[in-house]
Amino acid sequence: MKQVWHIIGSVSRTLLACTFLFSGFVKAIDPLGTVYKVEDYFAAFGGLFNYLIPAALPIALMLILLEFTLGWMLFTNVWTKVSSWLTLAFMLVMTPLTLYLALTNAVEDCGCFGDAVYLTNWQTFYKNVVLLVLVIILLLTKRYIPRTFLMTVEICLTLLAAGVAIGLMTYSLTHLPPLDFRPYKIGNNIPELMEVPEGAPADEYEVRFIYERDGEQQEFTLADYPKDDSTWTFVDQKSILIKKGYEPPIHDFVVYDEEFVDITYDILEAEDVTLAILYKIEKAAPKQAARLAQMAEEAAFNGRMFYLLTGSGDEEIEAFREQYQYDYPICFCDGTALKTVVRANPGIVTLHYGTVTDKYNLRNR
Repeated sequence: MKQVWHIIGSVSRTLLACTFLFSGFVKAIDPLGTVYKVEDYFAAFGGLFNYLIPAALPIALMLILLEFTLGWMLFTNVWTKVSSWLTLAFMLVMTPLTLYLALTNAVEDCGCFGDAVYLTNWQTFYKNVVLLVLVIILLLTKRYIPRTFLMTVEICLTLLAAGVAIGLMTYSLTHLPPLDFRPYKIGNNIPELMEVPEGAPADEYEVRFIYERDGEQQEFTLADYPKDDSTWTFVDQKSILIKKGYEPPIHDFVVYDEEFVDITYDILEAEDVTLAILYKIEKAAPKQAARLAQMAEEAAFNGRMFYLLTGSGDEEIEAFREQYQYDYPICFCDGTALKTVVRANPGIVTLHYGTVTDKYNLRNR
């Protein structure tokens, strides 16, 4: 019987370990993606959580470090008792959180596997329920799993995992993620990924009519609204999404010039374009601004188009203009889309007829 419990416990430990390792790894190579997701959580919860938004970076890095290290400890059977209880605590926080997200859809994508694997909020919740069951099984069977290493080796293995996670995060923050799971990776053609295939299902909406009678409002559908009942007064109507249709991989990349003219396809159909991505233009350092001006001059000399894309507002752009006296076009694009294009601020992306030919962190050039 002990052998059976040993097998059950070991299988549970391995499944937990692989899940945590994979989740921690895909976040460690793209830590800014986790930072953005943590910011989304705090913004969605509102209230006191808004004050935590400036701390999203250290919070995200600590979560990634914890997740990756726990996965490694479980995988190598290091301090199984400690890692099991820490994993239980982690899941007791994440499972109710993902249930709340599934019920409210406050944040559409939990980001539990970064951009590598997309799960809906309900799929994430079910996944966490399974993980919670696995960790409970592990806690009940851990006494049947013998210790594998001496204390010194366990310490070294744990420090190794933490060092690997920190190294991956440091490299990705100072350069770019070594693996790019987003649709803007090098070699992808942006216009192709913006297309909706012929015959693809469209979004389905239900129209609701709001009528009022005797001071009370009530919603009706197209089938039962009081068309010929004069006792009801029409107030408003709204459309509710009941079934999501096909959404292309790239659906929010729209660029406007300073006159708010859509120039998206002017950029995507050009032979050679350099895009400087500053989703927050106010964060540009003087050296970075000088380098951007130099790049704009080099692009003009070589016959390339050069645009700076930002999600910042008019005041921030005007302050940037007055401080650095640039002479290249600054265009507007959704900040979330720009964060997806390149994980750097500033980041550089080069295009050839809409195909991404290169992208890099400006601090590396």
